Amino acid sequence: MKQLSDLAFFSELVRHESLASAAMAFDVTPPAVSRRLAALEKRLGVRLLHRSTRRVGLSAEGERYLAEGTNILRQIDVLEATLRAGQDTPRGLLRVNASLGFGRKHVANVVSAYHAEFPAVEVILELTDHPIDLIEGGFDLSVRFGEPPDQRLIAQKLASNRRILCAAPSYLAAAGELTTPGDLTRHDCLVIRQENHTFNNWQLRNGKQETTVKVHGPVSSNDGDVSVQWALQGKGVLLRSEWDIQQELKTGALVRVLPEWAGAPADIFAVCPYANPMPAKTREFIRVTREVLASKAGFIV
Repeated sequence: MKQLSDLAFFSELVRHESLASAAMAFDVTPPAVSRRLAALEKRLGVRLLHRSTRRVGLSAEGERYLAEGTNILRQIDVLEATLRAGQDTPRGLLRVNASLGFGRKHVANVVSAYHAEFPAVEVILELTDHPIDLIEGGFDLSVRFGEPPDQRLIAQKLASNRRILCAAPSYLAAAGELTTPGDLTRHDCLVIRQENHTFNNWQLRNGKQETTVKVHGPVSSNDGDVSVQWALQGKGVLLRSEWDIQQELKTGALVRVLPEWAGAPADIFAVCPYANPMPAKTREFIRVTREVLASKAGFIV
């Protein structure tokens, strides 16, 4: 910082014919200007100005320091102007993280819509099977289910995410219908193992009623798409986000089970490293994400 302030000081100093006139511009005394110039020359080990009682003139070293220093100051001005402009106009590089399934089905479409609107932004979408450290990974934003526990991050809700119980008609024809959540204990259930959560405890809600059912099944996976395929094959009851099985429900390949009950909320959030103000590129990506999700069945934005 001192080197930069010295550059700015010297650049301003040489615009004046004398140290006295420079002192008036700086609103300090002439001796104060002399002392700072002397300290700068001592630090650099060269004489920058030739002084006389009335005028100052650049030495060869002073000419170089002024020319290259002015270029450095100009580059800093351009950089800062670009950063300020980035708060108003999306530009630069945007790194986005999302889960594998949701990223493939929906965030990829968001990126396409976003790039069509803001072609000056380069977007990198990285899909992972578990949440990652955004700050350590250098990401601008992540699309996640549920608010983050990390206080260094901020979260904005994108859409409500309702999880519903469903099964293939062939399974229900063979295993029988369900009338209460307790019936799940005698049915095959397709559980999804995620992180360190107790994967086979299904938390269900019906208005103000809440219950937790410990379920079991012959197969389980950490991949939601695999579990949907098993459900379609009639292997059991599945608790899955409504957005993920919209097409299967529409065609009747899967049907609702216990339709008055739903899983605990796992709403969709845009999670960002703390930034105030938020860069325009990130702010607009959040807006486009909401618009894309609002146009899709299964989302309440």
